[in-house]
Amino acid sequence: MFLPILCFFSLILSSSHAADFCVGDLAAPQGPAGFSCKKAEKVTINDFVFSGLGKAGNTSNIIKAAVTPAFVSQFPGLNGLGLSLARLDLDKGGVIPMHTHPAASEVLLVTQGEICAGFISSANAVYFKTLVKGDIMIFPRGLLHFQLNGGGVPAIAFVSFSDPQPGLQILDYALFGNDLPTELVTGTTFLDEAQVKKLKAVLGGTG
Repeated sequence: MFLPILCFFSLILSSSHAADFCVGDLAAPQGPAGFSCKKAEKVTINDFVFSGLGKAGNTSNIIKAAVTPAFVSQFPGLNGLGLSLARLDLDKGGVIPMHTHPAASEVLLVTQGEICAGFISSANAVYFKTLVKGDIMIFPRGLLHFQLNGGGVPAIAFVSFSDPQPGLQILDYALFGNDLPTELVTGTTFLDEAQVKKLKAVLGGTG
């Protein structure tokens, strides 16, 4: 009786050890479940440390904002752990436009300035508030949400996602930053042709 029990616990312990982590092998193809695991002998401490969020992103762009990701592609130690991070830099008047993360919920922590942030539920209820340093806000998975710097100084926030690859779709670019024909955009948004063409020109769309 003792030997089978010993074997059982040995199997549990060995399985637990094998599942401690799965550092992504970024040189291998990525599948629906993420990257395959790097061989244990090739794993180093650097796979579990990422220093890229300490530097401000470049906000010299149309939205006056920057997102610096720490997703599995930049931080392979996240592979399989169900989380990732990013840094948001918003200059005065900067905005992270209305967007969704299809694969993840999001938690935002403001560390500098003021950020008006909000989301829209599937019932079209709107939830928004101006956040200050130390405030935290949750954005449920898949819902449209935004962040806007409404203060007089640059704002900084850090976000955590519930998936190593949260995905991203920005509403403005989905409508006006591609080759979706203008007549289809006008027919589905109630915007007139001149407005659609203007927005396509701004966001790089055609059609």
